[in-house]
Amino acid sequence: MTDFLLLAFVFLVAGVAAVPIASRLGLGSVLGYLIAGIVISPVLALLHVDVVAIQHFAEFGVVMMLFLVGLELQPKTLWDMRARLLGLGGGQVGLTALAVMAVAMVLGLTWTMALAVGLVMALSSTAIVLQTLNEKGLMRSDGGQGSFSVLLMQDIAVIPMLAFMPLLAMPEIVGLVADTAHAVGEHGAGHADDDHGTSLSLVDGLSGWQTALVTLGAVAAVVVGGSFLTGPLFRFIANANLRELFVAGALLLVIGIALLMSLVGLSPALGTFIAGVVLANSPYRHELESDIDPFRGLLLGLFFMTVGAGIDFQLLFSQLWSILGLTVGLIALKAAVLLALARVFGLAGSDKWLLALGLAQAGEFGFVLLSFSVASEVLPQSLADQLLLIVALSMLLTPGLFIVYDQVIAPKYSVEQDREADEMPQGSKIIIAGAGRVGGLVDRIVSNAGYETTVIDYNSRRLQILERFGTRHYFGDASRPDLLHAAGIHDAAVFVIAIDDREQTTELVRYMTETYPKVHVVARAVDRDHVYDLWFAGCRDIIRETYDSTLRMGRSVFQAMGVSDSKSQDLVDLFNTRDREAMIVAAQAHRSDIPVHENEEYIRLVLDSRPAWEADMRAGMQEIMSRPDPEATSDS
Repeated sequence: MTDFLLLAFVFLVAGVAAVPIASRLGLGSVLGYLIAGIVISPVLALLHVDVVAIQHFAEFGVVMMLFLVGLELQPKTLWDMRARLLGLGGGQVGLTALAVMAVAMVLGLTWTMALAVGLVMALSSTAIVLQTLNEKGLMRSDGGQGSFSVLLMQDIAVIPMLAFMPLLAMPEIVGLVADTAHAVGEHGAGHADDDHGTSLSLVDGLSGWQTALVTLGAVAAVVVGGSFLTGPLFRFIANANLRELFVAGALLLVIGIALLMSLVGLSPALGTFIAGVVLANSPYRHELESDIDPFRGLLLGLFFMTVGAGIDFQLLFSQLWSILGLTVGLIALKAAVLLALARVFGLAGSDKWLLALGLAQAGEFGFVLLSFSVASEVLPQSLADQLLLIVALSMLLTPGLFIVYDQVIAPKYSVEQDREADEMPQGSKIIIAGAGRVGGLVDRIVSNAGYETTVIDYNSRRLQILERFGTRHYFGDASRPDLLHAAGIHDAAVFVIAIDDREQTTELVRYMTETYPKVHVVARAVDRDHVYDLWFAGCRDIIRETYDSTLRMGRSVFQAMGVSDSKSQDLVDLFNTRDREAMIVAAQAHRSDIPVHENEEYIRLVLDSRPAWEADMRAGMQEIMSRPDPEATSDS
């Protein structure tokens, strides 16, 4: 117990001390964790800690992260990504593997060994890239979405790679590996026995078609279970009224799915991602996010520290220049492939560089593939040790590449756009943040009525497309106070917030109401809960993005049932009025730190007021329906 507590204390002290310092210096949390791991590596060596074993445990943070990513994606969104998923992601894996293979053969490796190296180096670090994109708010950009597509395809590709790797164990390779049999026995075969020989499996000994059926059955179980069983499970847990049971239930769900995927030979990360997508529309989505996220953060931090601590500095210093050269060469090669693919798939400006620099490293699955390739007698241990260093160093350099993007690449493209923003019309009384499907239509309505508008958007590709159709908007981050000042916010009468980011919208409303209280703010809300958040942030003109279209659909239903146009409109108007009144009352019990379905005060208020509200609503609608039809009267 003492050894365990000491080890936990060492890791926690390192993370708590290093990450805040790294974040303050603008290096990001990932680089902070990596540096912390390097610093404590001598301590871990003195304690005889098996860093690899801890790393395997910490890799479950990647599984949790992909589950949370899946919760943010709906199946329709994933289907819309299919072109980039297969084209951009598949192209990156295939072209990078072939390019690395060619270089490896030039350096003297046989084609089988070179192909194995190419497959290992084709993968990128899901943990580092997604964590950094989320930290920097770049996930929703074109470059961020492209990066996610590539990473998801890479996670899928791990499965056939693991199946294909043993086929590369040709006789001439076996002879080479025999020279390092002792090393393999200590480092590779032992892991193979632990990971494969004694582990449970549902597909061992099955034929190909039987394995396929079992695998498809496992995936179907995840989809069906996520769709129909999670609701009853969490309702059952809710009966206990214990918060810790919700946490236990969330962990049970993720660990159970990961276990099932492992038993059929699939990637646990891929399985939990599928489950997340299935649960994206679940009412328990926010609950699952809040329960899983702390564990995800801690495990990822531990994983990054083990990467830093696992660097073999003795081997590194003995072959310093060759390993550094190969690491830099790998990064340059992968970046070149990604830049070419970015051009093919329409990524331009800073987005193509975000894709190229962000994914230029090797990934954590490379450790798994290298261990597996040694155990399968595809690669000798001596070569695998060198490749492990290249993988780890490339991951260590990745935060630096993101810093290059932030400090060099992004400002270069922003400066070009800022010069255009300096020409924004002076005296515009209406400023619109967001030129997408909401803000763009608001601009068309208002500007055609003769009003001058200034529309600001942070998506350079969208602005380029609009400019081809003769629409002029301005590039910039509307949440920046200096940019709003340059746009003339102090003289504006109306500020429309139509950006597609819930948290950023709320923060921007709060800033506007505190700094420019005389400017009338019209804010776009994602859903009813978001309305309450914006209300408490100070906004009083809130538009739910699907609300008005829903009212129009209700009016169409009345009309289809034979109700006159005027009565249909009156019925919808009555509902709209009563619903707004009820929301103002219910807003008094809303709390932004508690999900609606857990806020007992809010639930009690809604339940208590609902009977009177429904009775009043029915009486009002019956009164409208009983009125003489003015259209029928005029016809007579």
